[in-house]
This record gives sequence, C-alpha cells and structure tokens, in this order.
Amino acid sequence: MRRARGRRLERVDWTDRPPGRAVPVNRTPCWLERHIVMLRQWLRDHDALGYVGAEAIRRRLLTAGGRAPSARTIARILHRAGLTRPPRRRRPAPPPGWYLPEVARGESELDQLDVIEGLHLQAVGPVEVLTAISLWGKLALAAPATGGWRVQTIAAALAAHWRRWGAPGYLQMDNDTRFAGSSRAVRRLGRLIRFCLAAGVVPVFVPPRETGFQAAVESFNALWQAKVWQRFRHRDLPQLDQRNRAFLAAHRRWPRPAAADPRLTLRRPAQRVIFLRRTDARGCIRVLGIEVPIAPGWPHRLVRAELHVLTRTLRIHALRRREPRHQPVLKTLPFRLYEPATF
Repeated sequence: MRRARGRRLERVDWTDRPPGRAVPVNRTPCWLERHIVMLRQWLRDHDALGYVGAEAIRRRLLTAGGRAPSARTIARILHRAGLTRPPRRRRPAPPPGWYLPEVARGESELDQLDVIEGLHLQAVGPVEVLTAISLWGKLALAAPATGGWRVQTIAAALAAHWRRWGAPGYLQMDNDTRFAGSSRAVRRLGRLIRFCLAAGVVPVFVPPRETGFQAAVESFNALWQAKVWQRFRHRDLPQLDQRNRAFLAAHRRWPRPAAADPRLTLRRPAQRVIFLRRTDARGCIRVLGIEVPIAPGWPHRLVRAELHVLTRTLRIHALRRREPRHQPVLKTLPFRLYEPATF
C-alpha cells in the first residue's frame, strides 16, 4: 500500500532499481587498469627482482606516489587481462591398489615387502630389517638380521608370517635382485617368484625409479626406525629383537579403520606374475630382461603386464590414474620362459 500510494496496482512500478545499466562509482578507471598491465610487463623485463605479483605491483605504485588499489583488486585486473594462471585443478586420487582391480574393490589383500639397509650395531655389525605391511589390514612384519637377507631366509620368514596370519592375494615388491631375480637371467623366474607362485600368492613388481606404489611400506619403515631403532640404545641383536616383537604386538593392537582384511590360508598355486611398468619413448617395456614393444602411441605411460606362466602369454593392460577402473587390454602376445611351468 505504501508503494501504490492510492494508485491502481497495474500502474505501480514494482522494480527496485532505475532503468538502464548501473555504473559502479568505485570501479577502477580504465587508464589505471592499463597502467597496471604495462607496469607488470615492465617489472618482468627490467626489475631487479622480477616479481610480477599483485603485491609487487601495488608496492611499486605506492613508491611512485600514485593511486594504488588493493592487492586483491590488482589480482582481479590481472586475471581479467589473462595474465595469471588458472587455479590448479586437482583430481581426486585413485583408490588404494587401483592398478589391481581385485585389491581396489577390497576382495583381495596386498602385502608390500621391503628391506631396510644401512643400519649398524656397534657390537654386532651391519643389520638389515625385512619389513612388510598389508594394504587393508595394516598387518605388519619386521624382522632384523645380521647376516643380510637372502632369498632362502626371506621365503622362510614370509612362510612363517603367512602360516600365522594367512596369505594375501598379492605380494608387491620393488625390483631388487633378491626379489625379482638376477638381471642376467633372461626369461627366467627368480626363486622368490617361484616361492610366491607355489604359495598361491601373485607377485607384483612396481615400476623402477618411481615412488608412491610402495608408500605404505616406506611409511612403516620410517615408523619402525623412529619408534624402535632411534628410540632406544641396543646392546645386541637379541635386545633389538625383543623390542621389535613388543613394537609389533602393540602395532597390531592399535585400532584400525573399519576395512576388511581378506587374507586367506595357503591355497593352490598361482599362475600369474604382474609387472607394473612405464613405457619408454618408443612405447616399449622390459620384462625379465626382454624388451617388449607395446604401442608407439602409448609412450611414457603406465601399463600392467600380466605374465601367465602356464599358457606362456603376456597380457598388457593400460593404466590411467584419471580413470582407474578403465584398464583396457593393449596387447596379448606369447612369451617364452626357460623353465617348466610347474611349481
């Protein structure tokens, strides 16, 4: 009624703003915007520091005694002029074990294996620690030894660990010769690979010189060194082993996330060996000392090479972190081995 003032409703102007385009009174003048853009170019080419950000431009304007908008206004002016980079678009990380579909779905467990080297006890000598941790259940293994870990001792430690807690579906390792076998043994499976196949565990080898795939065991290695090795002063190996067992028992009692631990008892032999590799500039990978051409149009990309030891075939799957569930088969080719396929 106050807006109508006695007039008929169809004759009342109900809009809140006057007609036409409103011009803000506090807008930065066009000449100042052009001056800011040219000042940025001058700072880039002639300034001793070479800073071209909004704070540097504002500081230069204030030094010259002219009008200086706020740093946020200058940043908006540079953005409208197309002189700033767009914000980085972060894609969601793929799920743990995304390169193995069964592990990513939580249907199978994966153990990561590693060896801590470079430790030394004054009364004993060099010490190496065999470590392993499961991806979902966080079941840890740490075993210090003075004579160095070899294939026979590693296999014995893994067998005892799996008999007690159950075997995982996959065992992931780096390309150490104790794990993958000698680099001179072309087309031959290493002894630890054959042990895993006989135990029903699929061995998985991560890409050389790439971090991230063994992040869980590397984190556990740092935890073990901080809480066991660096925390106490050890007289001899038995004392170190005693504190290590106490640490592992407490580590297993620590509450874990509500996730399944699909560990199984020892079962029938496995029939696959998986190599995670990155192709070179020509689209080739190396498997057991042999160069395998994949695709010229797939350079510097991740692939999963599955070697089926019974059928003697090598199946290559494409891997992309942007699409972790899409893993098409790039190539299938025969692969000859120099040993029988029985384990």
